Amino acid sequence: MMIKKAFFIVELVILYLISLLPLRLLYILSDFFYFLVYYVFRYRRKVVDENLLNAFPEKSDEERALIRKKYFHYLSDLVVETIKLFTISQKEVMKRVKVPNPESVKNIFSEGQSVIGVLGHYGNWEMGALRFSQLFDEKRVIVYKPLSNAYFNALMIKMRSRFGATMVSMKSTMRKLIEFRNERTVTVMVGDQTPAKSEIHYFTRFLNQPTAVFLGVEKLAKLTNSAVIFCDIRRIKRGYYQCSFVPMFKEPKLTEENEITDAHVHYLEQVIREQPEYWLWSHRRWKFKPADLQHG
Repeated sequence: MMIKKAFFIVELVILYLISLLPLRLLYILSDFFYFLVYYVFRYRRKVVDENLLNAFPEKSDEERALIRKKYFHYLSDLVVETIKLFTISQKEVMKRVKVPNPESVKNIFSEGQSVIGVLGHYGNWEMGALRFSQLFDEKRVIVYKPLSNAYFNALMIKMRSRFGATMVSMKSTMRKLIEFRNERTVTVMVGDQTPAKSEIHYFTRFLNQPTAVFLGVEKLAKLTNSAVIFCDIRRIKRGYYQCSFVPMFKEPKLTEENEITDAHVHYLEQVIREQPEYWLWSHRRWKFKPADLQHG
């Protein structure tokens, strides 16, 4: 345990020192990292190719190969941008993530209602979460899926909560929001996580295939009567993003079963189809099929 902790401290010091570099230098590091990952180590190439083929069977091999190449370049940038977030200033986050319509959320607050914002692993969701933490005076909650490494999990919690957000693990979300029921809150959740097999209760159609999804956004919205918005994060250019708030459901209790879930999943799919290289294709998103659940 002591040896593991010592290695973590060394890694932490290295990450911190790298984080102090300006992004223009970090992008040089990113280009080198891209070369190693894409051409030398061929990181998860098979996973990416399989995911792209299943998602876009209508595209040619050349088109999918171009998406793959752009994706790995984006992934390298995402790594160095995330490292930068450990020391990035509030002013620089404001400069790099523009929010054209914060009033969409503020208007909901003015009516006494809380908000649940859903987003995907698209663009730079980590930088977007820090920007979101700056926008509102109401209690800001970020829901996270704990990492298996306790040290890095604690590090990511510290980074994500730098600007005042309250971090809540997925399994504690319902209890925490009930605790906050007398306050206006804005809760951000990633909607394209992969459930564990024991947690699968619903499949929807996503990127041309049946996909297991969490129902947490829908359940929490109905339980707390929170308006549902989609946090649409787009990459404008290298290092710069725009996050638009897209209203989806003002009265969640009036929706049909799975209507909210299908809506935010399908909205994310539309975003991905427009610029597919900015989604997390190296993730094993389709580990489970409906047949697995039936025979489980």
